Amino acid sequence: MKALLRDLGTLEYAACWKLQQELFDALLARKRSGSRECGERVAAECASEAKTADESTSAGHASETNTDAGGAFGPMLAADCARLADPHGRELAGEVLLVEHTPVYTLGKSGHAENLLVSREALEAAGAGFFHIDRGGDITFHGPGQLVGYPILDLECLGIGLRDYIDALEEAVIRTVDRYGIRGGRIHGASGVWIDAEGRRPRKICAIGVRSSRYVTMHGFALNVTTDLSWFSRINPCGFTDRGVASIASETGSTPSMEEVKRLVVKFLSEELNVEIYK
Repeated sequence: MKALLRDLGTLEYAACWKLQQELFDALLARKRSGSRECGERVAAECASEAKTADESTSAGHASETNTDAGGAFGPMLAADCARLADPHGRELAGEVLLVEHTPVYTLGKSGHAENLLVSREALEAAGAGFFHIDRGGDITFHGPGQLVGYPILDLECLGIGLRDYIDALEEAVIRTVDRYGIRGGRIHGASGVWIDAEGRRPRKICAIGVRSSRYVTMHGFALNVTTDLSWFSRINPCGFTDRGVASIASETGSTPSMEEVKRLVVKFLSEELNVEIYK
């Protein structure tokens, strides 16, 4: 299975959101037009699994995810979907976008406006934008020095459900920061990757927020590499008031190359999802 990698460099949030939505809609349209047989088999053979997974989405992910369906699929069904997914027979599961944004705050559909601690005018004066978007989760910041990944993937063709997908995103980041001597972990009830997860004041180094429909994903993860963490002082990050934020730079005192971090994330994400991510 393969997925195309697009490195977008630095891009304003609005333009990237538009690109994400176009790719997301195109993949959904392709599934509707070319994967009817696959869809019927999913409905017939996997309805109970999908219902169970959807109903049992853990609190650990519910705060930052939004899904229309869940479920797990066998390898034969996944292979069938892969063949049907592309009219030319290529086994493409979708695309992965990598980007750094100019300063922007985004609030998820289940978020609370009061977690923005300053006015919109104050944000504009600081040079930051603001968007209310259709992912799960609360408010977060994107900006220079932060690696943002937007996988637009057909989980049905990867043979995994939403929970496994989010676990894979988290694990890829955990393995990445481990290369810099940082021990990342998880907190039950709070998706993403945390430092000192069991301590008195955990610090989030990577936020995760996902939207999915018909097993197709958009939005994704935001890993603080050399991010100026003072931007987070204007919000309650991800809705939390008792937890902090971190970056690779703040934890190590070094400034790793963004290109190096990208290579590591792509390598580990490829391994965790069992998909070849290529340019």
